Amino acid sequence: MNEDNFKIVSFYEFKNIKSQYLKYKNSIKEICSQNNLRGTVILSQEGINGTLSGFDESIDNFLTFLKNLQFNNTEIKFSYSKTIPFYKLKIKIKKEIVPFNNEVENPNQTGKFIDSKNWNKIIEDPSITVIDVRNEYETKIGKFKNSTDPKTDNFTDFIKYIKTDLNDKKNETIAMYCTGGIRCEKASAYMIQNGFKNVLQLKGGILKYFEETTPESSLWEDECYVFDNRVSVKKDLTQGTYELCNGCKETISQSDKKSKKYEEGVSCPNCYNKRSKQQKENSRERQKQIDLFKKNNQSYPFDKLNPSQYKNFIKDN
Repeated sequence: MNEDNFKIVSFYEFKNIKSQYLKYKNSIKEICSQNNLRGTVILSQEGINGTLSGFDESIDNFLTFLKNLQFNNTEIKFSYSKTIPFYKLKIKIKKEIVPFNNEVENPNQTGKFIDSKNWNKIIEDPSITVIDVRNEYETKIGKFKNSTDPKTDNFTDFIKYIKTDLNDKKNETIAMYCTGGIRCEKASAYMIQNGFKNVLQLKGGILKYFEETTPESSLWEDECYVFDNRVSVKKDLTQGTYELCNGCKETISQSDKKSKKYEEGVSCPNCYNKRSKQQKENSRERQKQIDLFKKNNQSYPFDKLNPSQYKNFIKDN
């Protein structure tokens, strides 16, 4: 057991579970609560998608439980964090496990999977168009060498990008990647459904590539955005250097924090001129309360707990 870190598991599986997802919601909430797991799980008729964090044994218990629900082809990735990367547990019911305007008829009819060991060859092949399927707020802190950024605000915008920018490339080879692979499965299924002949996708996404590729041989540039309190991870899957501004929720770099427009918990260069005086004052009061909790060595609702602190939190609650 890793006593110094929390284990994080990201997982998804496209599987027609019909109305069973309603029953699964309660049982998944129960197993997660019993094992003190935090994170988010999304269920729909088309399957399951989620990221959970906790102690090693607790994560293993959940994955065994998932197997017992007959999720046998789940895409799974692991990473670690010195503080628990979620504030609470959320189990959600959605129309899709990753939203794409219900445009995909068969999410299992996807492009060809390329594993991590062969991905570098794809990136370096000038005859292949490599596309980053993620959103612009993710791509701005890191991406693969030679890849194209569609500059989308959300995943459903990628539909328009396919229609306007890729429509004349249906006979060309197109390779795609995203954080964990799920968005590429949806996008590639949509493209094949609409006549694209040769679509490739990075199996397991960026996180699996980081798991299976040494930093020295990696063709990734900078860091990778993740949807939890770590904000970003480096090529070796350790905690990144980016943070979120509590004023606007935009990513901020260490150089951003040196700006006169940066004030912890209040503003950053992205939002300094956009936030009103009242908004800044409200944030300032909130930050004062957090600083007071820290000074008195007390936990607070959005505290980033290490394993020892989390064990004490579990005992007290």
